[in-house]
Amino acid sequence: MAHEDDARQAVPNVPGMRTDGDGVTRRRPLRERHVEETVEVAVPVRTAYNQWTQFKSFPRFSTVVHGVEQIRPTVTAWTIGYGPLRHRFAVEIVEQDPDAYLAWRGLEQTPSHQGEVEFRPTESGGTAITVRMLLEPRGAARILTRSSRAARLTARLVHGELMNFKQFLEGMGQEGGAWRGTIRNGRVQHDHPEPPRSRVAQWPVG
Repeated sequence: MAHEDDARQAVPNVPGMRTDGDGVTRRRPLRERHVEETVEVAVPVRTAYNQWTQFKSFPRFSTVVHGVEQIRPTVTAWTIGYGPLRHRFAVEIVEQDPDAYLAWRGLEQTPSHQGEVEFRPTESGGTAITVRMLLEPRGAARILTRSSRAARLTARLVHGELMNFKQFLEGMGQEGGAWRGTIRNGRVQHDHPEPPRSRVAQWPVG
């Protein structure tokens, strides 16, 4: 498993950890971000989180996501676009805590982005979902992305997608599936060590 320092070098702006006065360790949000949007969904946190982990369902409610393909346990390929235009890119989940938090990074070199989503219970028994994103373009695109207009357009898009998710989930009333695993530094954490595997496919060990 990668060391924490190595992971932070590979993902320079991924949230770190903090220990509050009550002794509980919590994550720090992205230190720098272009977008932060929140929506309240009238379902419990567990339901909202479970449905969010069903990435392949995103095209059912999203206006820009046209397909999601699972590449590895922590890596998915997303196809997004408007009209006939399509763009495919890979995303790695670097941190994931059930019913609480998920952080990702784009694996493209130019442009790239980072993001995180938090799930918090509301007093009414629903869920507040907050998405934060940091865009990391290169060259001339960096100037455009830093502009307030580009930030507003991105924020509007993220807010619209959150509203679509809200309507989709509240319309169903329950999640259509769930992935309850934990991820640290881009690796799935297992409750029990995996048994040794034979190097020859389908051969028993021992």
